[in-house]
Amino acid sequence: MLKNKKAVYYICNNDSWGHVSMHVWNILEQEGYLKEQAGITFAGKEVMKYIDQNNNEFYFVPMSTAVCLDYPHFLPEMNRYFSDFDISGMVTWHEGSNAPSNVLTVHSLGDVNSGVFGAVKPRYMRNLMLAMNRNKKELGLDDYQVVTEATHWSGVHEEQGAPHLLTKYPVAMMDIEIGSDESSWNNITACKALAHSLTQIFVDDEKRVHNLLCIGGVHFDPNFAEAVFTEWGNEAFGVSHIMANQWLVSGAYENETGFERACACIDSIDGGIEAIVFHDKLKGCYKDLVRKLSEKYQIPIYRHQKLRNPEEMEFTQGIK
Repeated sequence: MLKNKKAVYYICNNDSWGHVSMHVWNILEQEGYLKEQAGITFAGKEVMKYIDQNNNEFYFVPMSTAVCLDYPHFLPEMNRYFSDFDISGMVTWHEGSNAPSNVLTVHSLGDVNSGVFGAVKPRYMRNLMLAMNRNKKELGLDDYQVVTEATHWSGVHEEQGAPHLLTKYPVAMMDIEIGSDESSWNNITACKALAHSLTQIFVDDEKRVHNLLCIGGVHFDPNFAEAVFTEWGNEAFGVSHIMANQWLVSGAYENETGFERACACIDSIDGGIEAIVFHDKLKGCYKDLVRKLSEKYQIPIYRHQKLRNPEEMEFTQGIK
């Protein structure tokens, strides 16, 4: 008999801060997902629980702020109650001066500059994004896109925790967001699409997923985002960590520690990787880094244009 799976979501339901997450919490409550108490008090709040028809368990943790903004404070309880879970996520909003509107987005966690990367499970990340895409279509959100972002962690940018703390929580974690402006955050239909997707993360199409490491490109790189939904026959891509060009430059990955930090990124991906895909506009020094990684892990490397013709790509088995 298959073992049931467990997911935990950290959701700020503070109406003065949780722009998207407050709506998501309210939707989950209104639609009956928050009827059962889990018997856990986290940061003084009662955790709620939902069990689906396959006996998979979903835990919803109400927060007064985003978990990443006080990570050192929340980490002990995260490990006490949820360290054996299959997957976790933080529901929040996305913003940025050049960020697109009308997006449902998921990204992996890591501080590329320091070379500290949170654990990722590409299969579950793909499942979640496929669920988002299904739900947004069912709800008529034709003007919304489901995308992924370059790997980053808001806890570092808000100076609320040292990067190494990411590795102290063993459960793969993602940021799950709507962006990138106020009208998008307050679109209840978009929030409903996100809320419905949370309990569908274990819905799996059973395709053969080839895990990739993506290097280069911009923060919302369309080539890597589109690869999430690329399928050929019974095969598909697993996209998780994306080392965008801006972080390679600011992190000086051309220096002697760049290789070691890039290896840490690969080693954090559950199941390993079968290929590296790099953006063709990478500087020569970073292409050299890609070649060195390929040699160490004995895996092929491809320019990003190859993602459009996946049937022409060859893969190796995962490195782990």
